[in-house]
Amino acid sequence: MNQNDYKFMRFIVEHNKEYNTIEEFNMRKSNFLFMDAEIAKLNTMVNATSVHGHNYLSDFTRAEYQNLLGLKNMPKPDRTNRPKLEAANVVGLPTSVNWVTAGKVNAIKNQANCGSCWSFSANAALESAHAIFHSTLPNLSEQQLVSCSGSFGNQGCNGGWYYYAWDYAVGTPITSETTYPYTSGVNNVTGSCKYVAGSGTLYAQSQTDVAGNTTAIMTAIVQQPVSVAIQADTTTFQSYTSGVITSAACGTNIDHAVAAVGYGTDATAGGYYLVRNSWGTSWGDKGYVKIGQASGAGICGINQYVAYPTVKP
Repeated sequence: MNQNDYKFMRFIVEHNKEYNTIEEFNMRKSNFLFMDAEIAKLNTMVNATSVHGHNYLSDFTRAEYQNLLGLKNMPKPDRTNRPKLEAANVVGLPTSVNWVTAGKVNAIKNQANCGSCWSFSANAALESAHAIFHSTLPNLSEQQLVSCSGSFGNQGCNGGWYYYAWDYAVGTPITSETTYPYTSGVNNVTGSCKYVAGSGTLYAQSQTDVAGNTTAIMTAIVQQPVSVAIQADTTTFQSYTSGVITSAACGTNIDHAVAAVGYGTDATAGGYYLVRNSWGTSWGDKGYVKIGQASGAGICGINQYVAYPTVKP
């Protein structure tokens, strides 16, 4: 057994992988070795501020990986004429914010085999807003958004936007995860709406866009977690394990929705956003990623579509 064989077999054991045929085994091994080479490049780059490694995605095909990216096929919403939260300077802003350690963010979830990232991003912002302003932290149903908000512009496992999810939640309250559990991740099926009238508990009241600059985004996060869109189809993002992504190689062509739940400063990388992903705890740093602060479109494109909801008491 050579070194590559050993690495792949260790990966199979670590992630409980099962392959049905020798053809699939060889295909998965090829995918894994490609990612292994990419990880080696990323970890030897000069001035790198992030660390990369294998996770359960390392044997995925390109098509399988892109199933996770629920913004990739969605038209970009026109937000140009909407009022935005602006901020002129950072005077008075705390040096760091972490809504996770403050107990205002639910545990990491896993969208699995469905392009429903937008629903997890939307609910993360709704849940935290309720926890911050109304004391209790609800655990909301992503499945309700996936299966029931199609008339507002969302396309279930084929994509959607947190803006449209919040539009839906103005008229129809979101029920709990326990009442309407998530099932679309198993087979990539959006499913028909099974929401029971009267079972919802949390209404959205309004939504606010945030100007695409660091000061405005930090000002918003001080108040509450925000939904953001990023580019996630690169090996830089896929293989992230720790540190801060500051590389332009992450791209700015958005295809994935997440939530920024804090910010801080790294001694080497500088300012960053703490971002909650929806790919389970075995991805990234226990499900989280730190993305560097920058001007323009931002690292991974994070500055482009920033918004947060207000919820009814």
